Amino acid sequence: MATQHDTASLQESFESLILTNDKIAIRKFLDSQNISAVANLVEEYPEYEDAILANMSVHRAVSVFKMLDITTQKRIIQKLPPNTTAELLNQLPPDDRTDFLEELPANAVRELLKLLEPEELKITLSLLGYPENSVGRLMTTDYVYVYPWNTVEEVFATIRKFGKDSETINIIYVINDNGELIDDVRIRDFILSDPKKKVEDLIDRRFIALHPEDDQEKAQEIFKMNNRVALPVVSQSNKLLGIVTIDDMLWVAEEEYSEDIQKMGGTAALNEPYLDVPLNKMYKKRIIWLFLLFIGETLTIMAMSRFQKTLEQVLVLSTFIPLIISSGGNSGSQAATLVIRALVLGEVSMADWWRIVRREIFSGFLMGATLGAVGFFIIVGGHHFFGAFGQHYLLFGITIMLAIIGVVMWGTLMGSMLPLILKKLGADPAASSTPFIATLVDVTGLLIYFGTAILVLKGILL
Repeated sequence: MATQHDTASLQESFESLILTNDKIAIRKFLDSQNISAVANLVEEYPEYEDAILANMSVHRAVSVFKMLDITTQKRIIQKLPPNTTAELLNQLPPDDRTDFLEELPANAVRELLKLLEPEELKITLSLLGYPENSVGRLMTTDYVYVYPWNTVEEVFATIRKFGKDSETINIIYVINDNGELIDDVRIRDFILSDPKKKVEDLIDRRFIALHPEDDQEKAQEIFKMNNRVALPVVSQSNKLLGIVTIDDMLWVAEEEYSEDIQKMGGTAALNEPYLDVPLNKMYKKRIIWLFLLFIGETLTIMAMSRFQKTLEQVLVLSTFIPLIISSGGNSGSQAATLVIRALVLGEVSMADWWRIVRREIFSGFLMGATLGAVGFFIIVGGHHFFGAFGQHYLLFGITIMLAIIGVVMWGTLMGSMLPLILKKLGADPAASSTPFIATLVDVTGLLIYFGTAILVLKGILL
């Protein structure tokens, strides 16, 4: 790991060297550094970002380009001369190139596609034709394949010939004359086998494959369940189209996590670094949720106005409104967060809805009873020590206790069920965000609170 001193020394060397404009010396210097160190230089010196990539060997420039965020990538492509851009795009792995092109306007994509070699253009157009968030968008065609009649010795000759340009050589794919996938074999099986042994003697025809139309989240689950570093992608007729590797799945996981966190916070997902998002775009992403939540909160006003006479008769009830609705909102947000996490990790499914309901009802009751007891003793203590709440303080205490139990149970139930309902409807469970749950429980919590007050205090204070 580079220390602060090493980083400072690297930057000083770069600063003194870049001013000389000695391209040979600059290239030698950059090619001698770690890829991550060069990527840091790009981030630290945006005025030289295009010069850094232009003065590196192409394969190293590609490795650096892949590490940069999309905003920086866009700037660099705009600055680079056409011939350097063409080399860079043609050397990028198809999946990374597709990811980059997806972020560009249609007219920019058309211009960049003109720079691709015929074979690379064919691959890119194929990948861009698959649905957004599908496995096809992550697929790469850089892999090593062999035939069942090849010997182990011939397999290694193939690896030496094509392995350098492959995304991974940990897994070797076996196909027939028609391009149909027969099996995938770990390279260790070839290493431990006799050189004269044939591939067909090593296969068992038990393989796991994805389809290009599969959802990326589904693929992520398959990777996790089967502990794989790469999986083949086949057509409906079992033709091998490409592979998806674990690094792509890690990228998907990071993107999904970031998107879910933003949705749970009550905002649409931002696909760019926070400081790079234009103000008008930030406004559009956030105002929609705020508007919906604002409208939702007006229902709270309507609920309170419905019980205006009740509040006028027993004014003390209004002092506990924040306590009641916050308890319900917090319990609902907790439940929603736990269920969304469990859904993402594959710990629960729609079939488990009744088990979830039972758990949340019981846990909601226990939490509600605990908080309700605390609320009851606060009122009793307030009466004995401060003379508050009048002669009917015990009825007030019972009202608060029962209301909190009901609101917390309802909050946990709503918080746990809403993500499942959204998933059943085909929506993103993360859309059942914390603010949304809190707003929903605010309204219903008031109804439970005032309903409880009327039942307990009717004929005495109401």
